[in-house]
Amino acid sequence: MFELGLQAIYSGVLTGGYYALVALGLALVFGTMRVINLAHGELVLLAAYVAYSAEVHLAISPIAAIPLSLVVVSLVAVLVYVLLSHITRDRELNSLILTYGLGIVLTNLMLLIWSADIRSTTATWFQEGAVLGDTLYSSRSEVIFFLVSLVLVAGLWFWLTRSWHGRAVRAVSSNRDAAMLMGVNPRTTEVLSFLVAGLLATFAGIALYTGKTIDPPLGHALTIKAFIITVLAGMGSIPGVLLGAMLIGITEALTISFVSTSLQDLAGMVLFLAVLLLRPQGLFGFGTRRG
Repeated sequence: MFELGLQAIYSGVLTGGYYALVALGLALVFGTMRVINLAHGELVLLAAYVAYSAEVHLAISPIAAIPLSLVVVSLVAVLVYVLLSHITRDRELNSLILTYGLGIVLTNLMLLIWSADIRSTTATWFQEGAVLGDTLYSSRSEVIFFLVSLVLVAGLWFWLTRSWHGRAVRAVSSNRDAAMLMGVNPRTTEVLSFLVAGLLATFAGIALYTGKTIDPPLGHALTIKAFIITVLAGMGSIPGVLLGAMLIGITEALTISFVSTSLQDLAGMVLFLAVLLLRPQGLFGFGTRRG
């Protein structure tokens, strides 16, 4: 029983790294534009499908397909931003409607191009087992992309806190008008945030493709998962998103191991509702600002 629980926690932590990549892109766009991009999960899935096509038709590995996936996802992310930028009235509500519609369009495009069949990588190397300490088991893909997620989370934190463009993103997120007075171009900053979100979505999509199976309806579920993690962690905390993602991953893994696979998503939702009820600002957010 102890070993089973330890394995579940280990699997949940690895899954949490992948979840964090999905959630950070959504959180970054929301922080900059106050827009919840309901098509974000479809961007993650699009990266996975581009990697699939590259592997099947170009005979290249999913890792080598990352640049191609990044270009495609970035172009679509910029297109989403261009459409959102034309919304001037009731931005919060209309942006939800627009991005939800874009998500449906992307899902149906993926259905037309790749059909509804379940896809997975043919590169068995990613699926082979990786053993930690002779007791903890996972696939190579899970370990590799968990480490990649840690690097990307650390890189995003460093970029937001140490670079000029990162500080510009934070300034626009805090006060758009004041940022403009300080010489920051909000449109450039917003496009940059969408591109960074596309970068994170690309790596999340490759992690998804190499470690799991993909099908077009999965994008909507990824968006919901990212939204839950963002609210669970609280706005403005990158380490909080990572820890919140791991908490969701561990909760789901323990539910699968000790209860039932069918209750996996329910367990995460119950945790989300409990935190929302007891701590509305999130586990790592701040309820009020002190002068």
